[in-house]
Amino acid sequence: MLKVPAGEDRLEILEWMRNPAGSATPRDRDADGVSSTSVAAALGMSLPVASAHLDLLARLGLLRAERTGGRTVYRRDEYRIAEVKHLFEKGW
Repeated sequence: MLKVPAGEDRLEILEWMRNPAGSATPRDRDADGVSSTSVAAALGMSLPVASAHLDLLARLGLLRAERTGGRTVYRRDEYRIAEVKHLFEKGW
């Protein structure tokens, strides 16, 4: 799921989310994550595309999603990302 053509976008999102502070606006940034709006703006994709990618990454467990104030903010799940990375390194 991460290596299909759209998977490059998902990998870019995961990489960008390592340190989004320089790109996200204060309104779209939360101590616990970033909104789909800030991801779309920072990576030059439409909001529906960014939302779909973020939703899939959250369903895979690579991101944690939390509803706050009528919107969803996302943050990386470093433990789960490390687990998946380890599986790929082992040749899974």
